[in-house]
Amino acid sequence: MIKSLVTGGGGFVGSYIVKQLLEQGVHCTVLGRNEYPELSKLGVTCLRGDICDAAFVSDSMKGVDTVFHVAALAGIWGKREDYYKVNVKGTENVITACIKNKVSSLIYTSTPSVVFNGADIVNGDETLPYAKHPLCHYAKSKVVAEKLVLNSNNKDNRFRTCAIRPHLVWGPGDPHLIPRLLERGRLGQLKKIGNCKNLVDISYVENVAEAHILAAMNLEGSGSAAGQAYFISQGEPVNLWQWIDELFRQMDVPPIKTAVPFSLAYCAGAILETLHHIFAPQKEPKMTRFLAEQLAKSHCFSIAKATKDLGYKARISTNAGMKKLRQC
Repeated sequence: MIKSLVTGGGGFVGSYIVKQLLEQGVHCTVLGRNEYPELSKLGVTCLRGDICDAAFVSDSMKGVDTVFHVAALAGIWGKREDYYKVNVKGTENVITACIKNKVSSLIYTSTPSVVFNGADIVNGDETLPYAKHPLCHYAKSKVVAEKLVLNSNNKDNRFRTCAIRPHLVWGPGDPHLIPRLLERGRLGQLKKIGNCKNLVDISYVENVAEAHILAAMNLEGSGSAAGQAYFISQGEPVNLWQWIDELFRQMDVPPIKTAVPFSLAYCAGAILETLHHIFAPQKEPKMTRFLAEQLAKSHCFSIAKATKDLGYKARISTNAGMKKLRQC
């Protein structure tokens, strides 16, 4: 890698990828919707624009050899057309621009949600099929986008692609997972769902960034990762509710005292979804069917393939990551 471009490079995962690339002496360009003065001070070229603008994306990639496509519209609520526009059409624009500008490698940030079908998954691997009926537009759009990326992998090795599927990314600077948990905990709005025995993977953000760079190095070298998807995590699943309990304890948040059956949470999610679609479509319900499944079901995956092909391991342990989180 000599010159890389990171879409969404000013975001949570993207900014960690950028900083690790800089440490390796790689020139970085960030494509994002905002200005990022902190990255500019580090020598990063920051281009402000929209991945839905095909011409802008294409012009941004001139002279680039490696692209990390991290940008996405995340969340579990919103309009289908918004998710499709950003996550699918935006990804199409990135792929087209890569091919037009003769970019050699594309590493795509995907999600394990592309295989989550509502049932428990324990030690799942990359042979799992794509989910046929995801319960949120984010997951649906990511299925389509990941397929586009992997199918664009060129068999004669002129354009190599792969997908990284990190699970529940957290760490210093996290704007989503940890803040939402803490906010709901402090407001007393979080209830335990199901039998509280469900196992999930978590992923410390620096490990996730390193996995992306290892994938890029593989594509630049042997190419054994070309056309492949990889689950990424700490390598050791946690009991979700025990992990949240410990997080709350360390952050001085009152413990969760209420638990509800999964069936009740799922039904409540269905009702709230219907009511919000009719009366408040812009406001996210406090519970949805997808969220109920995520909070009550096991979803943890083997990282054996990433270890074998990419040399990935969780260099920063969960305990070490928690210490860094508390210090920020």
